[in-house]
Amino acid sequence: MRRARAWWLLIPALAALGNGPPGRVRFAEVGEKAGVRHIHETRKFQGKHGDVLGMFTSGGASSAAGDFDNDGDDDLFVVSSDAGKPNKLYRNDGGLKFTEVGVAAGVTGGNDPKSIVADAIWFDYDNDGWSDLLVARFGTPVLYHNERNGKFKDVTAGAGFNKFGNTIAAIAFDYDRDGLLDVMFGNYFKPVSLIDLTTTKVLPNDLDNAVNGGGVTLWRNTGGGKFVDVTEKTGLSKQSGWTLDLGHGDLNNDGWQDLYVACDYGTDRMFLNNGDGTFREVTEKAMGFDTRKGMNAEIGDYDNDGLLDIYVTNITDEYMKECNMLWHNNGDGTFTDVSKETNTCNTLWGWGAKFGDWDNDGWLDIFATNGLRSASKENYIPVLLEAIIKPNMEFQELASWPAIGKMTWSGYQKKVMFRNVGGQVFKDISAEAGVDNDLDGRGLAVADFDGDGLLDFYQTNADQPALLYHGQTQGAGNWVQFKLRGAAANRDAVGARVSLKAGPLSMIREVDGGNGYSGQSTQWLHFGLGGAQQMGQIEVRWPDGRKEQIRAEINSFVRIEEVKGGPAKVSVSKNR
Repeated sequence: MRRARAWWLLIPALAALGNGPPGRVRFAEVGEKAGVRHIHETRKFQGKHGDVLGMFTSGGASSAAGDFDNDGDDDLFVVSSDAGKPNKLYRNDGGLKFTEVGVAAGVTGGNDPKSIVADAIWFDYDNDGWSDLLVARFGTPVLYHNERNGKFKDVTAGAGFNKFGNTIAAIAFDYDRDGLLDVMFGNYFKPVSLIDLTTTKVLPNDLDNAVNGGGVTLWRNTGGGKFVDVTEKTGLSKQSGWTLDLGHGDLNNDGWQDLYVACDYGTDRMFLNNGDGTFREVTEKAMGFDTRKGMNAEIGDYDNDGLLDIYVTNITDEYMKECNMLWHNNGDGTFTDVSKETNTCNTLWGWGAKFGDWDNDGWLDIFATNGLRSASKENYIPVLLEAIIKPNMEFQELASWPAIGKMTWSGYQKKVMFRNVGGQVFKDISAEAGVDNDLDGRGLAVADFDGDGLLDFYQTNADQPALLYHGQTQGAGNWVQFKLRGAAANRDAVGARVSLKAGPLSMIREVDGGNGYSGQSTQWLHFGLGGAQQMGQIEVRWPDGRKEQIRAEINSFVRIEEVKGGPAKVSVSKNR
């Protein structure tokens, strides 16, 4: 693993910790009032080892923010996972009020007796200007086409997604830059049915270096609503870890989308895009091999140096002391883990974590969920440790794991919010920001749900109610938000990059197709501008590498429409 940067480079940021106004960032939890208090339910397995199997599948409490009705406001699709339990589609009616329309829209299904819903993403696979919905499952995925009238049509049968996988994560991005969004699945267990077990040897064969996981699959969009499996052709088939999350972004600034694969068991992997329809693995050179429990792959430029960095959550609790990884992009093909030096190391039993500029000061902050299972006062960890230390314990055998019953396993953990201080150090402001709940968090969907210029976020929890946090920071900085629409590029403009300068700040943002564990965030690109009263020229780099410059006003919503063979159409408004 790469060494951290020299400690003396942190002195200015350490001194700055006392300079910012303390406790600036504030959130109010408004889920009940807003009408989005969804209660996720994990799959309940029958039989002698049902509770253990249930714990290994309890991660799929997911949500996806996206504007399915094209009214300018981000809506929410939220999943459940138990048999027969419905998913929910919450339409954003404005003013932080939502209406559940999932039944009318036809998107509540997926948790049939043989399948478990685990993740979901919005993406316009046919470039018709309307967001379609993909539901990933332990099973085969479900693809819904947006019929533009508030209803969706199940088009799975003709899409080609016919390969069984125990899928826990999905992203959509245009890996070959042909203007169509492709789909990548991260698979946890190897492809065996967990409902009808033919063997009880289904768990990781090694807690640190497992090689019996589901790996990844990549599906190329060939047009006409068809997808084909190109995993082997693209050089991604050898990855056999227990994939828990996927992240994409242009990590080496060559204009092509690269990949980070976070593995719960087995090392994390990094793949660079060769630009010819294939990827090459650079894990060893870029960051080295690890034995940690990778849970999250979030990508953003936290230090404003024009290079995309990566935030990975791991497990740091009473018996695993792993520490998270904040991979600083060194710009030479290598990444340095600076989590300890930046104070982003410990978020306990980590799950989803997202970058977001909560106070609009121009620096990306972090919010991280955590907690596995909160139940009785009895602690499962001593029971588990007693089993693990036994000679010749067979980790992959369900019968080797002691029953969990009503015991707590790394539960009641406080969530963590880090404020970015100048791009070098982060300060824990969880309690003062009002976000240190102790639910069993999983995913995050970040968006400005009410269009007030401050980011909000939706936190999903396993077997517990979801939370909607409304940003209410007083004295926040100025801001600007961009919504890009492709023409030569994919309609969602996934992979496009916006760069801007405002005062002393230089920043970049990329449109992504579902980065971060168990939660898709808005495709509006949000920039905090601090005290800047104007912006310089703004550069848009479309997914095919073409660049153009625009101008915009602070504290405004900017829509940028790509035009083939001509300058983009730009509209600027104070309201969405």
